[in-house]
Amino acid sequence: MNTVISAMTLDYPPEKLHVYVSDDGGSSLTLYGMKEAWEFARSWVPFCRAHGIKTPCPKAYFSSLEDEDGSEFLGTEFMAERRRVQIEYEKFKARLRTSSKEGGIGNESMSSPRDHPAGVEVIGADQVEMPLLVYVSREKRPSHPHHFKAGALNVLLRVSSIISNSPYILILDCDMYCNDPTSAQKAMCFHLDPKISPTLAFVQFPQRFHNISKNDIYDSGLRWTLSIIWGGLDGLQGPILSGTCFYIKRVAFYGSLIQDDIDILKLREFFGPSNEFIRSLGQNYKPRVSKDGNSLSAIQLQETQLLASCSYENQTKWGKEQVGFLYQSVVEDYLTGFTMHCRGWTSVYCNPSKPQFLGCGVTNMNDMLVQGTRWSSGLFDVAISKFSPLIYGPLRMSILESFCYAYLAYHPLYFISVWCFGIIPQLCLLNGIPLYPKVSDSFCMIFAFIFLSSLSKHLYEVRFTGESFQTWMNEQRIWMIRSVTCHLYGSMDAIMKKIGMREASFLTTNKVVDNEQEKLYQMGKFDFRTSTAILAPLVILVISNMAAFMVGLAKVIAAGNWDKMFVQVVLSFYILIMSYPIVEGMILRKDKGRVPPSITLLSTVLAMVLLTLGSIALMY
Repeated sequence: MNTVISAMTLDYPPEKLHVYVSDDGGSSLTLYGMKEAWEFARSWVPFCRAHGIKTPCPKAYFSSLEDEDGSEFLGTEFMAERRRVQIEYEKFKARLRTSSKEGGIGNESMSSPRDHPAGVEVIGADQVEMPLLVYVSREKRPSHPHHFKAGALNVLLRVSSIISNSPYILILDCDMYCNDPTSAQKAMCFHLDPKISPTLAFVQFPQRFHNISKNDIYDSGLRWTLSIIWGGLDGLQGPILSGTCFYIKRVAFYGSLIQDDIDILKLREFFGPSNEFIRSLGQNYKPRVSKDGNSLSAIQLQETQLLASCSYENQTKWGKEQVGFLYQSVVEDYLTGFTMHCRGWTSVYCNPSKPQFLGCGVTNMNDMLVQGTRWSSGLFDVAISKFSPLIYGPLRMSILESFCYAYLAYHPLYFISVWCFGIIPQLCLLNGIPLYPKVSDSFCMIFAFIFLSSLSKHLYEVRFTGESFQTWMNEQRIWMIRSVTCHLYGSMDAIMKKIGMREASFLTTNKVVDNEQEKLYQMGKFDFRTSTAILAPLVILVISNMAAFMVGLAKVIAAGNWDKMFVQVVLSFYILIMSYPIVEGMILRKDKGRVPPSITLLSTVLAMVLLTLGSIALMY
C-alpha cells in the first residue's frame, strides 16, 4: 500500500491526480487495504504538502536514518505532528496485519483469483482536496484468456477513461514507490514542451532499487540496461518502454485511429461496444464522475463492469498492433514501445540524480532466473514474430533504433555461443586436440585481441558509470549464468509457443522479502535454492570445465605442448574463475543456500556422460 500512498502524495493538483489499483486476484483484503490506505492518506498527504516532505513513501520516510525532510521544521509543532502521523501509520500497519492474519474481511472474498466477476469501486470521491482513488478488479474466467499484465493494464485504460480520462498516465509496479513528489512535474516539462510534445509518447524514468548492495552479485540493478542502453537510445528515438516508472500519453495507445471523420461503427470494431468509452476518445469529452458524489451511479457502474469484463475485447483490436498494450509477447512493454516508435512516436529518458522511484530488486538466484527466463522468452517471442525488429522496424523507424531493438530481441541467442565455448574447447583440451592457433603464430593475436577488447570494452563502460571492478566481475558472471540458463530456456519456450506445443505463461518474482535470502545476498553469497531443471545445466557445465581443465592441464604439462593448447587452457581457467561461487556452493559451503548435494551428484553423472560421449564423437 506504500505504492498507493506515495502516488497520492505526488506534488500535483489533487483534482487532476487519480490513482487506480489493479487487483488481478479480486481479493477483498486488497480492497480493505486500499480503504485503510485512503484513511491514512487523509493525514499523510496534508502533512507532506504542509511541510514539503521530499520522501512521499511513509515506510521509507519513517525508517530513514537521515532527516532529509523537514529539516527546516524541527520545531516543537512539526515534531508533534510528525509523531502523530507516525502513530497513525503504525496503527494503519497493525490493522493490515490483523486483517491479513484473519484471511480477509467478512464474506467479501471473490470466488477464485482465476475465476471471479469484475469489481470497480471509487474510494473517497467526496474529498475534493484529495486525489481520487479507484479499485479495479477485472473479470477473469478460466475459459477466457486474460493476457497477464497487458490485459490488466488495458482494463485500467478503459475504466479510467470514463471516470477521469486524464491525458497522461503514470504506470507503477506494485513493488515500486514514488521517491520524489516532483516526478510528475519533471515529466510534464517534456510532455508540455511545444517543440517535442506533438510526437512524444512517454517519459521513461530508470528503475532504481532500495535493497541493492554495493556487491550486487545478481546484477539486480540492471546497470548495463539502464545506464548504457537506455542512455544511448535517448539520442535516437528514445528509450524502450520499461514496464514501470514512465509517464505516457493516453492517446499514444490508440495509434492514428482517433479521427473526427471516422465512422462510429469502425471505432466499435477497434475499441469495442461501449459508446461511453468511444465518446471518451473525443477531445471535448468530460467524464461524468466527479468528486462531489460518493460513488459511481448505477449507469456508470454498469459501464465499468462492461469495460472490465473478460469478453469485452472479443472481436476488437485491443492488444493488437495499434490499440492498448499488445498481447503477442509476455514483455508487453518492449513490444508496445516498439510499435509506438514504429508509428513515429518518440520517447525521452529522464534520469535525475535523485531516484524518482524506488523498488525491490531480486536478491536470490531463483527470482533472478525466473525473471530472466520470462524476459528471454518474451524478447525472442518478438524476434520470431511478424514484429521482428530486423524486418518490421527498419522501414518504420530510425535504422539505428531498430538495430537496438533487434539486439535485445535476439540477445537470448547468446546461449548458443556460450554453450559452444563452454563445451567444445574443453572437450578438445581433454582429448589433446588443438582448436586455436599456436601462441607463436601471429593469427593467435587476432583471437587474443577480440577476447581482450570485449572484456576491456565492458570494463570501460562499468568504470564510466562509476562502478567498480567487482561490478564488472559480477556482470560477467551473471551474463554467463543467464546465457546458460535463462536464454536457453527462454528461447526454447518461445519456439514451443510458436509451434503450438505450449501456451504462454507469466511467472512472477516473489514480492515478499525472505530474511535468510536477504542475509546471504548482503554477504555476497549466492542462494542456489531453485529448481533442478534450471540449476542442473549450469552445474553440469561447471563440472565439465573442472574435469576438462584438470585432466587437460595434466596432459599439457606431461606432453609439454603449451604452444598448441595454451588458449584452451586459459579459456577453461577463465570460465572456472567466473564460476567460483558455483564451485564454492558445491564443495565448500554447508549452509541452506548451497548447491543441493542431489543436484551436484546428478550433474556430475551427466557431465561425465557428456564428456564421454563428446570424446567418443571426436574420435570419428
